[in-house]
Amino acid sequence: MTEAARDTKSARTRRRVVDAAAHVLLRRGYAGTRLSDVAEVAQVQAPAIYYYFSSRDELIDEAVAVGLDRARSLVTEALAEAPADAPAIDRLAIAVAAHLRTLLTHSDHAAAAVRTVPQLPEAMRERHRQAQRDYVAVWRALVAQVREEGDLDPALDPGTALMVVLGALNWTAEWWDPARGSLEGVIEAAQRLVRDGLATSQADGA
Repeated sequence: MTEAARDTKSARTRRRVVDAAAHVLLRRGYAGTRLSDVAEVAQVQAPAIYYYFSSRDELIDEAVAVGLDRARSLVTEALAEAPADAPAIDRLAIAVAAHLRTLLTHSDHAAAAVRTVPQLPEAMRERHRQAQRDYVAVWRALVAQVREEGDLDPALDPGTALMVVLGALNWTAEWWDPARGSLEGVIEAAQRLVRDGLATSQADGA
């Protein structure tokens, strides 16, 4: 086997280990994630994980970082595909759909990151705060645009409204069961609640 082939195989195995860590994190949380479980999902021997990561926490750090980056990338890509003249409230609805699809179907990493970050020790949480801020900044800009276009209820504080929206969206990872309802149904309900909840009331506009 050539050195290039070995490097490629090593990179694939490393990705598989990180994917497996996200899978276990999502289901067992930070405290319940064991390297033996990660190894079983990744189909490697547990000691082999130390070839790629010096510790359990280093592996978890990597899985969370990948998840936060993936969530931001998929939402920004969906927004980039929206028509340039789309109203801000429509762009916000697009972001809602992309966030939910990422969280619930596209990526164990994203769901694991959302669920796990609050469970991490403080030093580990600190390493991910900038990535979280960068993602929230995408949403803050959307809400600010909705406000500028006059579609945000002036009685609402934009920052508080945004945190309520993101909290509700993220909580779907805890309760959604595809056997009991479609993803599209969840997305439609979330988009309607966001539109109606943020909108300037008809009474104010009368």
